[in-house]
Amino acid sequence: MKEKRKVIITKMERLTADICSMWVEEKQMAEFAKAGQFVSFYSDSAEKILPRPISICEIEKEKGMLHFVFRIVGSGTEEFSKKKAGDTISILGPLGNGFTLEGEHTLLFGGGIGIPPMLELAKGLSVSSKVQVILGYRDSRLFLKEEFEKYAEVFVATEDGSVGVKGNVLDVITSYHLTGDRIFACGPKPMLHAIKIFAQKNGIPAQLSMEERMACGIGACLACVCESKEIDNHSYVKNKRVCKDGPVFFADEIEL
Repeated sequence: MKEKRKVIITKMERLTADICSMWVEEKQMAEFAKAGQFVSFYSDSAEKILPRPISICEIEKEKGMLHFVFRIVGSGTEEFSKKKAGDTISILGPLGNGFTLEGEHTLLFGGGIGIPPMLELAKGLSVSSKVQVILGYRDSRLFLKEEFEKYAEVFVATEDGSVGVKGNVLDVITSYHLTGDRIFACGPKPMLHAIKIFAQKNGIPAQLSMEERMACGIGACLACVCESKEIDNHSYVKNKRVCKDGPVFFADEIEL
């Protein structure tokens, strides 16, 4: 049974003006965590009851460490960004279903804050697969790019054209004529929609990690449902809970 635990922050840094990196020590969570899962972070303020879900960026099982990279988007993440090494924070996890590692030549797509959860996946797949990673950024602030280069060949798209291909992650595919036998992706819904179409058109199995606003994080409140192709056994409609059934889905399970 998962329970909320207070953990020690071992390293905290600002990667860009609004992107923060946090390492925490929690041996049991690190032991069972998988690429693609997330952890619920709790505020110190009694007024902020609901946790904030943050994807796992890296897992150091032997050291009992978890790495998180998040964007400051509201009061909760603003509070977390002000934490320092040595401080404590309450978390619950690991939650959700992660990626299934498969394929011999894999294409990984990360867009915006969907980039961090792809790092642990790249690390895991690199053991037995040729990995090519396509990262989509707003501008030249390329957080985590060097970390990905340890495990994969990296391609970059920027919205303003300051680095790499000007445009989105699929413009990189067109520019470099990339292909593979499996696709993995995390990012905003329009990006996932386009990748799903690309995967179907080219007959490539794809796993997509959904980004949705969450409340409970454990599947009880149905606040983060997405449309599925089949009737869900929990809600009895064509919905799946992103926090519980996902956040990772095979592309043919969901509608985008």
